Amino acid sequence: MDAKELLAAIKQIEKERGIDREILIDAIEAALVSAYRRNYNIDSSVPVHATIDRDSGAISIYVSKKVVEAVADPNTEISIEDARKKTHTDDYVLGSVFMDEAEVLTKDFGRIAAQTAKQVIIQRIREAEQGVIYDEYAEKENEILTAIVNRVEKNGVYVELGKTDGIIPFNEVIQGETYNQSDRIKVYVLKVQRNNKGPQVVVSRTHPGLVKRLFELEVPEIQSGIVQIKAIAREAGQRTKVAVVSFDPQIDAVGSCVGQKGIRVERIVSELHNERIDIIEWDPDIAVFIAKALSPARVLMVYINESEKAAKVIVPDNQLSLAIGKEGQNARLAAKLTGWKIDIKSKVQADEEMSRFEQEADETGVSFEIEE
Repeated sequence: MDAKELLAAIKQIEKERGIDREILIDAIEAALVSAYRRNYNIDSSVPVHATIDRDSGAISIYVSKKVVEAVADPNTEISIEDARKKTHTDDYVLGSVFMDEAEVLTKDFGRIAAQTAKQVIIQRIREAEQGVIYDEYAEKENEILTAIVNRVEKNGVYVELGKTDGIIPFNEVIQGETYNQSDRIKVYVLKVQRNNKGPQVVVSRTHPGLVKRLFELEVPEIQSGIVQIKAIAREAGQRTKVAVVSFDPQIDAVGSCVGQKGIRVERIVSELHNERIDIIEWDPDIAVFIAKALSPARVLMVYINESEKAAKVIVPDNQLSLAIGKEGQNARLAAKLTGWKIDIKSKVQADEEMSRFEQEADETGVSFEIEE
């Protein structure tokens, strides 16, 4: 391959594989150094340099040689006479270092050397490709991607993400969800990490961020910033609560997320295989926000303990089970959404508790007087 053919090949690889020209040239230069060492049995301690002219494609190899009186090893030594003759100067003295240009490229680079160069180039190109893929997907962390299910193995679900593969670890899989080959699903990018086989993209179906990104895709008002998601609490595969707020008094935050006839939220529910989604209007008043977070239950009263970030909530007697939810799920999600501990009592329970308190106060003689 002549110099022009080499530059043309580099340009083609750059175009087809998206690898920077300088990375390719660096890889070829490293390959030439490796091939030269192999072919001429040059020890790794001896500096060898290869350069490719960026304009002409001309290749040069230089070997660092010690200037000596009498040459014992021509691969690592040069006589002082030859060093001075090649440079037309008397600058070199015994023991100094001379960078000697090797005249080997067209003469006696053997089959082994050529094969070594080829292997190094392939390896460097593979590393460069992996670097490009890593950088591309590292920028997608915390974003949502469309994945195609490839296979299910003992450590997770493997999916195709375009230029690379990803894995959904089983602890990031929605419980009860089945995955068939070629299924198209939305996934949330947790992290991108390097391993011996190249970049590995770890994705999730359970992360609350998946719900957030799905709403951003479906709701233009969120994309524009008019409506904002303030908080999300999720038990993947079962139920999610989303708190939203509107910065335009003419725009209904909840209505925007639900969509006309519920079409927007229905698309998200469908993507999550019928996971229930409660959309709640966020409120700066924590008592009001807690009451809304317990929706669909109706709340009578909320007592706030600021120092402990705890709230006692009173609901109608017939709303207690609804407020708590099946296996405590509604109350648990409300607590996650608001960041407050929530103790829920029915009206009867609250009245009984108050009566008991008043009775104990009478028996102990303890009383509280409120100044007018």
